[in-house]
Amino acid sequence: MWRNLKRLAVAILALSVLVAPALAQEEIFIPMLVYRTGPYAPNGIPAANGFRDYLRLLNARDGGINGVKITWEECETQYNTKLGVECYEKLKNKGPKGAALVNPYSTGITYQLIPRAPIDKVPIHSMGYGQTAAADGRVFAWAFNFPTTYWSQASAFIKYVGEQEGGMDKLKGKRIALVYHNSPYGKEPIPTLTVLAEQYGYDLQLLAVDHPGQEQKATWLQIRRYRPHWVFMWGWGVMNQVAIKEAAAIRYPMDRFIGVWWSGSESDVVPAGKDAIGYKAGNFHGVGTDFDVHRDILKYVYNGNLAEAKANNFGEVLYNRGLVNAMYDTEAIRTAMRKYGNRAVGGEEVRWGFENLHLTEDYLKQIGFGGFVRPIKITCEDHEGNGPVFIQQWTGETWKQVSDWITPMREVVRPMIEKAALEYAKENNITPRNCAAEQ
Repeated sequence: MWRNLKRLAVAILALSVLVAPALAQEEIFIPMLVYRTGPYAPNGIPAANGFRDYLRLLNARDGGINGVKITWEECETQYNTKLGVECYEKLKNKGPKGAALVNPYSTGITYQLIPRAPIDKVPIHSMGYGQTAAADGRVFAWAFNFPTTYWSQASAFIKYVGEQEGGMDKLKGKRIALVYHNSPYGKEPIPTLTVLAEQYGYDLQLLAVDHPGQEQKATWLQIRRYRPHWVFMWGWGVMNQVAIKEAAAIRYPMDRFIGVWWSGSESDVVPAGKDAIGYKAGNFHGVGTDFDVHRDILKYVYNGNLAEAKANNFGEVLYNRGLVNAMYDTEAIRTAMRKYGNRAVGGEEVRWGFENLHLTEDYLKQIGFGGFVRPIKITCEDHEGNGPVFIQQWTGETWKQVSDWITPMREVVRPMIEKAALEYAKENNITPRNCAAEQ
């Protein structure tokens, strides 16, 4: 009897050894580089919560992506480039097939990871941030920055200002100031704004703010002397709050103060109270919670507990951005599955999924994002998708869309992207791909 029991135990153990790896193979691992601590935590927390909640929704409602479970692990970067690279190295090989993709959530970290991506075979999605030249997929085969880029945002700002002034010809002689985070991120719009200044004849003043951005009195004294017709802000974290307060202190008109999409969240305006009313910012996705995806999250992730959901930043601008980011990533994985099968897919396969991503309006409605984001199509040449943006304005209680969707100046931006990409290719001995030959 004991001999038979022993044989049974050995058989069960052997079976568990065989089954466990097989089950593990049907999991997709996504690393989460987050910053829930440090000076940028007020912005990092809602973005991380939104991304996490969408993955939780897919697992709870659909059993994952096409029934394949998603797993993830957070690693704290504090928005520090060195820590971000360490997090990437720690997580890139986790999961049965390694990381399916990576979202650096920092332009500085993105710059460091781009050279590693083709070696590690891990695609990078720097959604609306990172190196703008990566929009040229012929050179940056492993980096994607859709649905739009900083250079496109800068051109959309100028189009919006031209419209407000009564026509693009009215920009001549206008004074525009750029208050920017003194980092690779903050410097991204400068080339576009400089080129457009030459084209339209406005005067551009560049004002750098050092990390983390708590000391800005000298900057706003310069603005008071310069008396710009418009102020753009490329800020992040506490810098945004301080800038809005300083703008109010010198009585700069808030409706002529516009932030990039990373300077337009609740954490940027609420600390300034009534002084922030009228402040504007760019955006590329819906605001609020009146979308099917939010209703599903409330049902499947929070079991209808709205208070708990709100405690996790439910519906805030950066929470919504996390949702959008996670949706794009998981749809790239789903696209890869259409070619490689409903199974765990690795980085090389997901890279193909990103490059063949095509989300139509009808499909977006099916997955709960109807009216939340615009349709998009990514190709070998175009890793941006040239997505439009709109301007939102803070009412004192909520963000409200106050412009139509603005199409970026592709005729200006795309040649700049291609030139910068070819310069990068030359510096790094990269032979641009022949996309036509790959089709």
